[in-house]
Amino acid sequence: QVQLQESGGGPVQAGSSLRLTCAASAHTYKTYYLGWIRRGPGKKDEWVASFVSNDTAIYADSVKGRFTISKDNDKNTLYLEMNSLQPDDTGTYSCAAGDVYENKWFPKAGYWGQGTQVIVSS
Repeated sequence: QVQLQESGGGPVQAGSSLRLTCAASAHTYKTYYLGWIRRGPGKKDEWVASFVSNDTAIYADSVKGRFTISKDNDKNTLYLEMNSLQPDDTGTYSCAAGDVYENKWFPKAGYWGQGTQVIVSS
């Protein structure tokens, strides 16, 4: 059973930092590669970052150098540390479970959490 629960979002000022947390079920955490996807107001889903191996992560160009994805294997938990937040980072952030093929991450339909909202004001 896929269980993913995000937390840590909220309203912040531009330039601030936030850390998002995704608690996964043990089965989900151990079976799939996890990542983050966001959807801004009026925008399509945008991949943010994900793991493509046990210790290798990849990032969207829009967040590279500002966001860091990490995980705690003992807690079955995924994190997203977000620094230097900008208004364009506003959106609902969801963690998702996916598969990896040729170093690319493919989230599985329906294997997403409910999301946590991040609002960045200028």
